[in-house]
Amino acid sequence: MTATAVVVAVLAAVGGALLVWLGTRRVVTTPAERAVHSALHTASLAAVPLRRGLTEESAQEAAPHLRALTGAVALGVADADATLLAWDGPHEDLTEVFADAARRAIAGERPVLVAGPAHAEHGARTLVAQPLLIENNGVAGALGVVTGGKPGPGLLGAVAEVARYACGQLELAELDASRARLDRAEVRALRAQISPHFIYNALNTIASFVRTDPDRARELILEFADFTRYSFRAAGEFTVLSEELRNIERYLALERARFGDALQVRLRIAPEVLGVVLPFLALQPLVENAVRHGIAGRAGGGTITLEATDAGTDCLIAVEDDGSGMDPELLRSGALDAVATGPAGSGESAHVGLANVDDRLRAAFGDDYGLVVETAPGAGTKVSLRVPKFRAGVRA
Repeated sequence: MTATAVVVAVLAAVGGALLVWLGTRRVVTTPAERAVHSALHTASLAAVPLRRGLTEESAQEAAPHLRALTGAVALGVADADATLLAWDGPHEDLTEVFADAARRAIAGERPVLVAGPAHAEHGARTLVAQPLLIENNGVAGALGVVTGGKPGPGLLGAVAEVARYACGQLELAELDASRARLDRAEVRALRAQISPHFIYNALNTIASFVRTDPDRARELILEFADFTRYSFRAAGEFTVLSEELRNIERYLALERARFGDALQVRLRIAPEVLGVVLPFLALQPLVENAVRHGIAGRAGGGTITLEATDAGTDCLIAVEDDGSGMDPELLRSGALDAVATGPAGSGESAHVGLANVDDRLRAAFGDDYGLVVETAPGAGTKVSLRVPKFRAGVRA
């Protein structure tokens, strides 16, 4: 057999095999599958703006995608006052008709059908105003869908389902907003728990240096000003570890001025974790507790150790003191913030803000990221936490 004949035979064999494979392979993408994929993709595009709540901007972004989901000729979105937020498509002469229908749909919490005036170019038209009902939260607004002729049950069902989907996204937006408000409230509560005794003692310490060491007094005043400015800042619910550590340095500078050599501090910080994002004021309460309840009431003082290490996808942080410790039963009973007599007999909260910090860590990163406290009477206290190096939606 010649070389040419061999090549022809090989090509024929390959071609035959290819035809067999094409004839027997499964059709991976059917028209129905493509339609489902397209609908899901369009729904996801509509969800992005709706998760920000119902505003003029979000309505205008979502309207084209909602219109595609319903298959309507035109679509309008109104708020809870029946004010038009967005209109996508032709038939803008029906916007006033939609506003009136939306008002009735919102008031009655039911869809309203209006036969629009015939149009020379488009013929008969019908407008469907579908209220956006959010469970346990009333009516958020209304969708207005324009169709040619009288809509059938299929279209009415589609409009109702799209409205239900939009309501689900708006409800999630309200939950996000509620969580943000709760986070802000928890930060305000934590700020309120910053010990007034610390502020009083810091100012007394500064006053004691005014005559004996004016330069030191000026330095401490600046540290105190920077500490309070950071602690009561208005920006964001999160910060980076480097900023939190800098504020702790200010706090400890003021406390060391009061305690002198009785307060020793050890810092072991891995440079690669300084940019890790964590809840604002997550560490300062841990250090304050170590000073107040671990060192202040102990004869001869003690040492506080603050560590931050790289642990793969997480950052491990620990605040430890070699002070008086506490009864672990208080922790097991969930009384992290219970009022108890401190070592100095102050009658203040045994551990200021620990439950607050624990709740905020879990809300931000999940239940695997709460505080871990190891303590026993006379054995000191160690409070540990893990923070993921990256978490979607969490940024300073």
